[in-house]
Amino acid sequence: MKHNNVIPNGHFKKHWQNYVKTWFNQPARKARRRNARQQKAIKIFPRPTAGPLRPVVRGQTLKYNMKVRAGRGFSLEELKAAGIAKKLAPTIGISVDHRRRNSSLEGFQTNVQRLKTFKAKLVVFPRRARKVKAGDSSPEELATATQVTGPFLPIVREKPTMELVKVTEDMKSFKAYDKLRLERTNARHVGVRAKRAAEAEKEEKK
Repeated sequence: MKHNNVIPNGHFKKHWQNYVKTWFNQPARKARRRNARQQKAIKIFPRPTAGPLRPVVRGQTLKYNMKVRAGRGFSLEELKAAGIAKKLAPTIGISVDHRRRNSSLEGFQTNVQRLKTFKAKLVVFPRRARKVKAGDSSPEELATATQVTGPFLPIVREKPTMELVKVTEDMKSFKAYDKLRLERTNARHVGVRAKRAAEAEKEEKK
């Protein structure tokens, strides 16, 4: 063996078959998860299977803030605007996060509208069948009520609309680079030009 090569030192005497991991329990796990979902749906009937209603929020940081997702819970301001008491909300399937603050009017209005839509579709079952309280749904609504399976009021990201226009001669002749250079120059000299104009006006007054 010539040259400065690596000395062969392959470790081939481990009993590798003892460390092979199989995944033959995957179909059985799938069936087990499905059965668990069905049992949970029966247990929480007539509540929706997806759990309580969550607000629409934007992701944190500059990287993810263009994406909308489900948040932890509605803020107290949103509940107040929708006319829902903060102690009543968890009892009718609305998640509440008392720490959350509304930083944008658009997000606030979206979540208030989401609560109002939920409230309009809500069917409240009485705690006791014979004792109906204020706020409970009518017997006709209770008779036709069904359990909602899957996502309820799913969060959908709106795709931006694009308007197609015909390319005109003015658009073709427009030189964008030159315009940017000119505006950059104007921005750079705005202070000097303002000073010169002020001095010229002072001279005129004299």
